[in-house]
Amino acid sequence: MSRLATTPLSVLDLAPIRQNGSIAETFSDTVSLAQHTETLGFHRYWLAEHHNIDGIASAATAVLIGHVAGQTSRIRIGSGGIMLPNHPPLVVAEQFGTLATLYPDRIDLGLGRAPGSDGTTMAAMRRHPHAGVNDFPEMVDELAHYLDDATPGQQVKAVPGQGTHVPLWLLGSSGYSAQLAARMGLPFAFAAQFAPGYMLDALRLYRDQFRPSEVLDTPYAMVGLPVIAADSDEHAHYLATTAQQKFLNLIRGRSTRALPPTESLDWNAREKASVEQFLGAAVIGGPNTVRQGLEDFLAQTGADELMLNTDVYAQTDRLRSYDIVADVWQS
Repeated sequence: MSRLATTPLSVLDLAPIRQNGSIAETFSDTVSLAQHTETLGFHRYWLAEHHNIDGIASAATAVLIGHVAGQTSRIRIGSGGIMLPNHPPLVVAEQFGTLATLYPDRIDLGLGRAPGSDGTTMAAMRRHPHAGVNDFPEMVDELAHYLDDATPGQQVKAVPGQGTHVPLWLLGSSGYSAQLAARMGLPFAFAAQFAPGYMLDALRLYRDQFRPSEVLDTPYAMVGLPVIAADSDEHAHYLATTAQQKFLNLIRGRSTRALPPTESLDWNAREKASVEQFLGAAVIGGPNTVRQGLEDFLAQTGADELMLNTDVYAQTDRLRSYDIVADVWQS
């Protein structure tokens, strides 16, 4: 049996907003995609915290997680991730303790330390510029304390939250979170969907330095990657121009709302190289190309789980992409 057939596949949804589209439309698409991938057998469905980005609608991440969890029944719903230094750990524990109580054994809490925004937005959130630089491990410990069983004499408790044992993940795109996840014995998710350059080094650091914990006996690494599947290689690459335009506009400081696919892109050599660097781990193509691409990626990374992000313009194309991946995966 192939490695792909035995590897759990999951979904990362960045709640993209289309050009001239509405946020309500995005939320409807998110629920539709979660329901669809649940029926296809995908394992998790994660949403990510971003602020003041006009192309992403998942700023109130815990609220949207609850909305999606309420309209699905089996698939695990979680954060990929919550940017912990933006929030008091007690408040995060209360939010995710509430979610875990409402949807038992279905909620994941992935944590990052980046702001998910720019400096001006950080100031608007009252986040100190150096928050998370030195105190992130202590914040993770504090959050875990609020989700664990209460200790004798504990004066401050997360209600709800205390004793819910919501699974914690550390997310990252560098060696810092990889080494911290290893030291704490937590599962690790690497963000190759936008920063594949350090992927292999980070995974090596995580596995080499892993210490068993009450949570894990052995390391568990999930890797996010862009996947766009279509009925032909040509059509998949055409659909991929939506993601390429988004990264191109990010580089140019323009709106990152999703644009329709295009036959050609107006970019210079430097911009093209930068976009290709962002999407360096992407698997794009028809069924056979996607099958081989995913098998090769698993062989390269040894990932225990893959989390796929499919950034295309039309919801029908996004649903079709996951259909093709599921067919490839289950066959």
